[in-house]
Amino acid sequence: MILVTGANGNLGSATLAALRARGIAATGGSRTPGEGMRRLDFDDHAGLDLTGVSTLVLVSAGYAEDDQVVERHAAVLDAAVRDGVGHVVYTSLTTAGDHLGFAAAHRATERLVRATGLPWTILRNGLYAELFGGLLMWNEDGVESPFGDGALAAVAREDLADAAAAVAASPAGHSGRVHDLVGTPITAGQVADRLGVPHRVIGLGEYRRRLLEAPGLLPFQPPMLASIATGVRHGFLDGTAPDLTDLLGRPARDPLATAVAVASATRPKARVDSRTAR
Repeated sequence: MILVTGANGNLGSATLAALRARGIAATGGSRTPGEGMRRLDFDDHAGLDLTGVSTLVLVSAGYAEDDQVVERHAAVLDAAVRDGVGHVVYTSLTTAGDHLGFAAAHRATERLVRATGLPWTILRNGLYAELFGGLLMWNEDGVESPFGDGALAAVAREDLADAAAAVAASPAGHSGRVHDLVGTPITAGQVADRLGVPHRVIGLGEYRRRLLEAPGLLPFQPPMLASIATGVRHGFLDGTAPDLTDLLGRPARDPLATAVAVASATRPKARVDSRTAR
């Protein structure tokens, strides 16, 4: 049986759906499981149960500080060893992202995966096209960003889910391999052009100030997002590789179209003229 962790999250649920679309028996694990899922709370170490799992797709539990993320992953991997899981597929971060503010937890987890002694595959996922589009900020005239003219080799989340499903369906052929799953480079200017609006570049200091003042962000998030901005701006995240299309067996979805759709969805509605509204 294949089990996908984080099955209520965006990547986990999409991976589970991709497996089922292939006609492959798979289940999900979550701290709040739906019908037919297995309860998996990474913070409840004693309650982790992976019995009967042949392939574990470990979707990174990255929504926390690094020490908590690595501790959670270590607990799951310990359970995988104890319960006899046959293969571990871990969704990591693109190789080009080594300098990013959240890379250390991924690389530490990769070490733990290798140290289990279980057959493993590491999927080094590129940054989502959905994230890139969502990070553009609307102003009165158009969009603004800290990305400058830099490009991101972005990937549609659904393609990463399809790639994970392809590996989980036939893991033996990917044992001991690291796949770098990056897409076609896109820029904020290209997104703005598709939207038909101007793109204004803001400085990294201004961006960091906005992040620190933004309501709702957790303490680890402003430095994480700032590191993405400087990485894109200075050309560290625009490299391509064939691994994604090789796994998909088809062309990847257009990341520019995906980013444009997300940015468009956040576009403020036009103000209603108070005189015409009477």
